[in-house]
Amino acid sequence: MPDMDGLEATAIIRAAEDGHRVLIIAMTAHAMKGDRDMCLAAGMDDYVVKPIDARLLRMAIDRVCALPTRHLAAHPPELQATR
Repeated sequence: MPDMDGLEATAIIRAAEDGHRVLIIAMTAHAMKGDRDMCLAAGMDDYVVKPIDARLLRMAIDRVCALPTRHLAAHPPELQATR
């Protein structure tokens, strides 16, 4: 990203959360040893590399969606009104 990287973006998103966690899956084309740990330590919920393998992406989405409810709000406020 030209103005900020995913680590910076994650920090901004996490700082702005008000009890409703935004799900973040890192996606990178330049996977190096330690990148996954760095992304998770920065507050991302999972990590996948490019080129995208649809099966691995789906597994990451499933893992993130299965996080305990104490980790995530059940329904963010903007979705509650439409339910």
